[in-house]
Amino acid sequence: VEVSWVRGMEAQVKHTGGCHCGAVRFEAWAPSDLEVFDCNCSICTKKQNKHFIIPEKNFKLLKGEESITTYTFNTHHAKHTFCSICGVQSFYTPRSNPDGRGIAPHCLDPGTVTSIKVTNFDGQNWEQSMSMDSSITLRSK
Repeated sequence: VEVSWVRGMEAQVKHTGGCHCGAVRFEAWAPSDLEVFDCNCSICTKKQNKHFIIPEKNFKLLKGEESITTYTFNTHHAKHTFCSICGVQSFYTPRSNPDGRGIAPHCLDPGTVTSIKVTNFDGQNWEQSMSMDSSITLRSK
């Protein structure tokens, strides 16, 4: 497991992952202990989109740019990317963090995740939830 340290922050490990068919592959630097958001908005509920958020600079698409399709709706701020071959969304750009990536922990390769803590997010009342606690936006900084 490749590990990197940043002064004042917890260790970051290099996670790798991708879609089901292997057309889309990525690497993501994040802690081995993940905080995953379980959002109840309409699309996250339908997709069961549990995800952790990282800064864009900690994400690298290794292959498959030509296989990625993007779906947007409502405000069109979130970019729901998925593999056009197998349909799996392994990462996306969250509305709350347009400068980051939401990574699906179940799409990571085994061996780099130590633990997962799930935090519920009330996406059905997105504006109200963000006004009460906007700390989620700091995940991509």
